[in-house]
Amino acid sequence: MSGSGELTSLGVEEEFHVVDLLSRELVAQAPKLLEHLPTDTYSDELQRSVVESNTPVCGTLADLRQALVDTRRALVEVATPMGLGVVAAGTVPLVDPLQLSVTSNQRYQHMLDEYQSLVREQLICGAQVHVQVSDRDLAVQIAQRVTPRLPVLLALSTSSPFWMGEDSGYASNRSLLWSRWPTAGLSGELGSAAEHDQLIADLVASGTISDSGMIYFDVRPSSHLPTLELRLTDACPDLDTVVLVAGLFRAMVRQEAAAIGAGEPARRWPSPLLRAALWRAARSGLEGDLLDLPHSTLPVPAADAVHHLLQDLRPQLEETGDWTTVGELAERALVRGSSAAEQRAVYERRERFADVVDMLLSRTDPDRSTPAVPGEPGHPVSLPLYRQSGDEALDTTGPTKSYVEMFRVLEDLGPGGMRLRERRRDEEQRSNSVTFGVPGRASARLFPVDLLPRVVQADEWAQLSLGLRQRAAALDAFLHDVYGERQIVKDGVVPAWVLDSAPGLRGTGALVHRQKVRAHISGMDLVKDATSGQWLLLEDNLRVPSGLGYSVQNRRLSDAVMGDLPRPDGMLDPNEVPALLLQTLQSAALPSAPDEPQVVLLSEGPEGSAWFEHRMLANEMGVPVAQIGDLLVESDTVYLLREGGRTRVDVLYLRVDEEDLLHGAGADGRPLGPSLLSAVGAARVALCNTPGNGVGDDKAVYAFVPQMVEFYLGEKALLKSVPTYLCGLPEQAEHVLGRLEELVLKPVDGYGGEGVLIGPLASEQEIAAHRKQLIATPHRWIAQDMVPLSTMPCFTDDRLTAHHVDLRAFVLNPGTPELLVAPTALTRVAPTGSMVVNSSRGGGSKDTWLLK
Repeated sequence: MSGSGELTSLGVEEEFHVVDLLSRELVAQAPKLLEHLPTDTYSDELQRSVVESNTPVCGTLADLRQALVDTRRALVEVATPMGLGVVAAGTVPLVDPLQLSVTSNQRYQHMLDEYQSLVREQLICGAQVHVQVSDRDLAVQIAQRVTPRLPVLLALSTSSPFWMGEDSGYASNRSLLWSRWPTAGLSGELGSAAEHDQLIADLVASGTISDSGMIYFDVRPSSHLPTLELRLTDACPDLDTVVLVAGLFRAMVRQEAAAIGAGEPARRWPSPLLRAALWRAARSGLEGDLLDLPHSTLPVPAADAVHHLLQDLRPQLEETGDWTTVGELAERALVRGSSAAEQRAVYERRERFADVVDMLLSRTDPDRSTPAVPGEPGHPVSLPLYRQSGDEALDTTGPTKSYVEMFRVLEDLGPGGMRLRERRRDEEQRSNSVTFGVPGRASARLFPVDLLPRVVQADEWAQLSLGLRQRAAALDAFLHDVYGERQIVKDGVVPAWVLDSAPGLRGTGALVHRQKVRAHISGMDLVKDATSGQWLLLEDNLRVPSGLGYSVQNRRLSDAVMGDLPRPDGMLDPNEVPALLLQTLQSAALPSAPDEPQVVLLSEGPEGSAWFEHRMLANEMGVPVAQIGDLLVESDTVYLLREGGRTRVDVLYLRVDEEDLLHGAGADGRPLGPSLLSAVGAARVALCNTPGNGVGDDKAVYAFVPQMVEFYLGEKALLKSVPTYLCGLPEQAEHVLGRLEELVLKPVDGYGGEGVLIGPLASEQEIAAHRKQLIATPHRWIAQDMVPLSTMPCFTDDRLTAHHVDLRAFVLNPGTPELLVAPTALTRVAPTGSMVVNSSRGGGSKDTWLLK
């Protein structure tokens, strides 16, 4: 950087990671890019996976922004045809260190020999801001005085939460890695350029560094330009964050230069306190507290620290005409949050680091990211709305009647406001430990909830409720019959082979013959046909249906985070659910139980996927939550063992797999199954839901539920089912094989979307593989016509996108003629580009507003 404009001229150096667009991994291809880029603007760095750009000298922030746009655009235009991308961020999550290497010149090779792992792990990028200060004595003094305010600049830039494929737990892990260098961080007290130069000479003489370019102080007089250089901040995906940091740093330099000129003494701060302030900023970025130096040594919310800095620098920002721009960019940064928080939010949606890299590529590219300076064309002042046929909220004419008022609020919030609400959502979920386990993950993730609620109108819900009660009653009657007289088979309504080949048919089911109810809690999955608008019953869940507690929590989350959305009249209250569930479970108690039966929720424990729901429902019902190892059976009586003694159990609400229940070790170390079944046979304990209920979940049995309604209730089924083909019947199997690319193929024992083939969305290889399985074991498969599922908008990457949804409703059977439909339902949301909504397959959810 060169030119005139003392304390006004500024420029920026940006470092960019080079990634492969296919694998999204860091690659050592920077030299390939540099062959096609001007050497006066672009240069190599220590690692061959990094390119550095340098802006020209700029006098205004508008000029600086345009320079950043130009340098980034040129870099992207060269990289893209090569199958490469560039990312401006402190780190990228996908890295194979063995595939990377140091730039092959003498200086960098010497650094590798000398510093070893520090160099090999230098897979980090920063952004450096230069402000022209030709007087080196003045530059050294300013560097000393601005140090207390640097943590705010670091917090604004944090963009490196992931390191080597893991969450580091820090918003700026780059700054931790950077601080390992012997000459990084604080410079210590220096009073003049001579002292600064002597320090460098001593460090070179000590052999610790080889040249002045290896002085990595957070702020330093440049080693090759007449400037004061800020080296602290992460590289920033959003170039307006760079503009914001540059504007603030220039104002800080000007303020301290004026103070020095006025003879104002500098305030000295202990180095440990300054390091602590920087550590705090690196730890939490804008999402936590910062030490508000120089105002106080106490932590304050990051927004307060940013606002204090703005007010302190207002005179200098007004002098340079930056007050409006910097103020608005700062407010936008606080609303949007740090890049580190955004990266984590993107990862949590599908737990794919590739998604994080894709987002960073988009943010870095000035032609793909949305301009953010207020007043510029394309500034996202409101939330853009799509229009799509079959969408429940945004059809081809715009917002549908139920959502008009809601979208007025959402459009006023805009993308920035929605991101702020998402951060509040995540904070709420974390504070309440609302997690859901996903197969293949070592730990549970936050239960994903989109913030736009779904509305089910009163007339729709009334009709659905009638059909749900009817269906649950018929299925409960069917379960009693299957494990009793099998009259439905004798009368030829359901073929015997359908039942006999059902994986959920268990001999243990016949031992539970004294309970008047077998399916106390039914979870029924409904979909809405996007073409006809008709509701269809897709699946029944009579074993351990989950989601009841999550649906209650979704409403509480919505009230806490989106309480300003207009609520329609007559919304059902999910908070009634725990009391209704407790009444249902207590009603299951057998005559041997006391007047106030003891209910226990039996859980898999913390390792189970729905552990949050188990704890939440048990706590709100006021009943214990236990694991199999907490139970002991003596003399056909079940006891719950606790440190304070043991308690007789009258009702077990089963939220565990049947195999675990029967074969898991009880408190005495022996398999619980035999003694528990003995207690069941002696009518000493009731089980909700009962073993053997899986036969009612069977995909082949599903095809006969309308006939069950007529057979057991003497009524026509009110809920329509999806047309289903039984592949165990040769003529239907032949029909399915001829239309496999048009149908949805499901294993009869499938659970959570496992093994499902969606023909219209499947590849030729997937169809061929399923064809072979179907031919080999036709009785293990059913097929259904493809239903075009309705969609709902979800907020994704600054915009609304359409996602397929279903609805899980819950029916409670207390053993009375009038079954209860719970006043809540769980809308499940498929990931982008998918039609599988199950949480175990990466799906999300929405709060559901049921109207009465």
